[in-house]
Amino acid sequence: MFEKMEVFRMAHALAQHAGARQALVSQNMANADTPGYAARDIADFAVVYASDDGGQMPRATRGGHMLGHETRLDFAVAKDRDAVADPNGNSVTLETEMLRAVDVKRQHDRALAIYKSSLTVLRAAIGRR
Repeated sequence: MFEKMEVFRMAHALAQHAGARQALVSQNMANADTPGYAARDIADFAVVYASDDGGQMPRATRGGHMLGHETRLDFAVAKDRDAVADPNGNSVTLETEMLRAVDVKRQHDRALAIYKSSLTVLRAAIGRR
């Protein structure tokens, strides 16, 4: 009955994506004054999750899980195409990065809410609160 808990895998993948994107946002902000630095970002979670084996296949979070087969979501880092470079070649805009940071926080909060809600449903199913 509880062998395949895709909702927990999805919440975990959503939190991983948020962490990876937050790292890029902070790197972009740290290099806001670095000449020639190009702002970077990763694809939205929906695109990454859907492109990974149809989005419904089991995924290992570490080697040794699921009989040792390790599959991870691919968070491909790419230059931000929408960024406009300054005269010194830097394409980081702090306002854009602040908006991305807020978006990442919302995404992480959503992952936690999905996880907590799913745990509540499981506890109710087994008669615990």
